[in-house]
Amino acid sequence: MTANAAITISSGHARRATIFALLAVFLDVSGLGLILPVLPTLIEGVGHVGLDEAARLGGWMFAAFSLAQFLCAPLMGALSDRFGRRPLLLLAISGLAVDYVLHALAPTLAWLFVGRVIAGICGSSYVIANACLADVSPPEKRAKAFGLMAAAFGLGFVLGPALGGLLGSFGPRVPFWCAAVLAGANFLFGLFALPETLPIGKRRTFRWREANPLGALIVFRRFPGVLPLGAVLVLYFFGTSIYVAIWSFWGIAKFGWSEAMVGLTLAASGLGMSLLQGLATGPAVTRWGEWRLTEVGLLVGILCCLAYGLVTTTTIVILLLIVHAAEGFVHPMLTALMSRAVPENAQGALQGGISALMNLSLLAGTLFFSQAFGFFLSEDALLRSPDISYFIAAAVLAVSLVLFTRLARKSAFRSVHSSKE
Repeated sequence: MTANAAITISSGHARRATIFALLAVFLDVSGLGLILPVLPTLIEGVGHVGLDEAARLGGWMFAAFSLAQFLCAPLMGALSDRFGRRPLLLLAISGLAVDYVLHALAPTLAWLFVGRVIAGICGSSYVIANACLADVSPPEKRAKAFGLMAAAFGLGFVLGPALGGLLGSFGPRVPFWCAAVLAGANFLFGLFALPETLPIGKRRTFRWREANPLGALIVFRRFPGVLPLGAVLVLYFFGTSIYVAIWSFWGIAKFGWSEAMVGLTLAASGLGMSLLQGLATGPAVTRWGEWRLTEVGLLVGILCCLAYGLVTTTTIVILLLIVHAAEGFVHPMLTALMSRAVPENAQGALQGGISALMNLSLLAGTLFFSQAFGFFLSEDALLRSPDISYFIAAAVLAVSLVLFTRLARKSAFRSVHSSKE
């Protein structure tokens, strides 16, 4: 064994890597949030179109972003298993900085589409950041680590849009310049502070079949129990994509919300989930474990979808957002369960595969629920209501809960059987 193969991660390096991974995701999501409030105005100005056409173009841009991330996330994860986390993470972050500059200077819609594709490719930085956390966290502490990652993601999505709305008053391109500065600062910080978390001795040969989105399923299939958990994750992301697809439209159609109220509810939701994931994940996992918390989160998700379809006042919606925070356990718990079933040198491929499944599910779910929402508001629908999509989402989440409960029972049976032997 070479000296490099015997390298272990010191506690100091592990702490620095954890801090940087969390900060990288926070700044990346903040940068994305900065541009969301002004993207419609930018599309209108660059494309010389009205708001209705800008919304349709924005939908296709979201599709381009998600498709690029779906195609490239497994590649980034697999490359990080071969060459290490540090170079791939720094490359992704620097690419985001370039992308934001491209948006800020874009003279045509084609430039904006190219920018969205680049953002999708480089948005895989959180895949590598998750792999960094898996590298430096023992298996029994990964659920807590992934909970902190989800909290960083949620907090960035709370603060980013609020700041972007303020900066947008100075012009629709100003937030893009600020996002570019954030990404550039993040890159410089990582250049000096980020240690490599995957020693050479633990790296593995790059495989093209695992670097494409469908090939990533080979990694899932190779390890018992991972592929079924991936199916639960797909159903979960498909069902919860309803919030990305219709939340603001639903609030306007049902309650007549202003843009400020839409922003307030999104901020409240993100803040609630961030606080719960950041402060409660560790103690909750210690007491109840990943399986039980996932079941609780899925059940809360089902009940909240049903409740949103039945509520009659905005006040009740705000109260529901507090309860809804418990759904935030699902993603980090499922990620932790899958991570524990995969060896150390396959963590990057696993995270890339998870990202690919997530992006494909969100892409399909967003398109589905936006179309369903529009149909049930149209004159062609036998039952016209802004709430039908929430009942459909509740049904999808119910299927995911049934599947997960069956997996949990099988896992408990195997554990008892192994202990008797």
